[in-house]
Amino acid sequence: MLTANQTITRSDMIRCVLCADAPCSAACEKLNPAGLLRSIWFSNEQTAAQRLPEQNLCIACAAPCERACVRPAQVQIRDLVNRLYTEVRPECETPVPENEERLRCELCGIPLENPFLLSSSVVASNYDMCVRAIEAGWAGVCFKTICTLDIREASPRYSAITGSDGSIIGFKNIEQLSDHSVAENMEIFRSLKEKYPTKFILASIMGQNEEEWETLAGLCEQNGADAVELNFSCPNMAEGGLGSDIGQVPELVERYTAAAKRGCHIPVLAKLTPNVAVMSPAAEAARRGGADGIAAINTIKSVVGVDPNTYVSAPSVHGQSAVGGYSGSAVKPIALRFIAELGQNPKLKGMHLSAMGGVETWRDALEFILLGGGTVQVTTAVMQYGYRIVEDLKAGLNLYLAEKGFASVGEAVGLGLDTISSATDVLERDTIIFPKFDRERCIGCGRCMISCEDGGHQAIRLNADRRPVLDGRKCVGCHLCILVCPERAIVRARKRIAKQK
Repeated sequence: MLTANQTITRSDMIRCVLCADAPCSAACEKLNPAGLLRSIWFSNEQTAAQRLPEQNLCIACAAPCERACVRPAQVQIRDLVNRLYTEVRPECETPVPENEERLRCELCGIPLENPFLLSSSVVASNYDMCVRAIEAGWAGVCFKTICTLDIREASPRYSAITGSDGSIIGFKNIEQLSDHSVAENMEIFRSLKEKYPTKFILASIMGQNEEEWETLAGLCEQNGADAVELNFSCPNMAEGGLGSDIGQVPELVERYTAAAKRGCHIPVLAKLTPNVAVMSPAAEAARRGGADGIAAINTIKSVVGVDPNTYVSAPSVHGQSAVGGYSGSAVKPIALRFIAELGQNPKLKGMHLSAMGGVETWRDALEFILLGGGTVQVTTAVMQYGYRIVEDLKAGLNLYLAEKGFASVGEAVGLGLDTISSATDVLERDTIIFPKFDRERCIGCGRCMISCEDGGHQAIRLNADRRPVLDGRKCVGCHLCILVCPERAIVRARKRIAKQK
């Protein structure tokens, strides 16, 4: 099944850096190793395996791809491709779809080729960037927020928390809005619409008063935008009373939404801030103001690191820093919580939800769709890996929809909402599901024992062969051991059993 645990994971190719114009592919005459590795990285290994030639060309190959690698002999490319043949391909039950018809969807009645949009940020901030993104396969772009302010950015303006493989887990920015003039941005819209009439242009705007919100919305419509997104959520504004300051006050959300609706006849989405306890009051206010949809979440206010020598947080700008917006994989659980809240709110029924927050893979995107997102926006992953990630976003989601028998993305929207409750008292508590140890995969490291001993219920010991033994009288089925096992050698047992009285 496509939704089962991956056979091959990122940890298997941890030394791969996902090169631009990868030398491994240039050295291979018959395959595209870089594309295969990228598909593995982005949880799309089943599509990669099915696109391989019937005959395994790597078995007798001298692996020039590995010698050409920028990290020679450190990425086992031939072994990874062989595993696509031997481990992944036999598990593929659904053929790769011949077209992308299932990916077609709509945003407030406007047809889209697929649900994937660039979110309003630096990744969609000029004409050439938008062209390259559209050519790569994105359904459209939400252009970087347009305003009448004199935008002057700080340098540096990014910082990050990274994982052991160097990939970004959490990303902080102190970037503001578009530094192009309104007239320059309108010219970009006209040019994009002329060149790509079927692609979707979502114009993000921010006004300083009702008149500006109304005027900017009208200008965007006149110059080719298909819809307008109201930025009530940017946490980085130098001037007070803008961005997230608005999104935290439902009365202002309603007032400025109504102003934008007066200025245009195209759909209007309110982009809301996550820097609140609950998002529904602002979302309901946006609806009262006439909004056709909601976009969420924007970045979360954050401080990332403090230098122990200078005592300054990152990024340091001449010895000073500022609270900034946090994004990336780390914020996805928070984003999903807000999307679920909006998706379950009956007062928002029928409104389009354009979801975002930590999306890197098609599985990430699917989670937002299952909780009510009709479209999915992406920024941080593009900043790290490039526009090319849309290939695996589309391919993975397309295969999933085919496997489930869905005719369209729309059939999957909201299917996970009924499984989520804001209260834990609805959970069944009379049965337990124990962990199960795979003795062949286990290497005897004892990590499960340490975690259970010091962070759990002292239910695991190691035998004379350094293999874990479970004490069922003490185990409570918390599954901490499954999460910490570095070899994925612990899984859930198949059956629940009644707790002992």
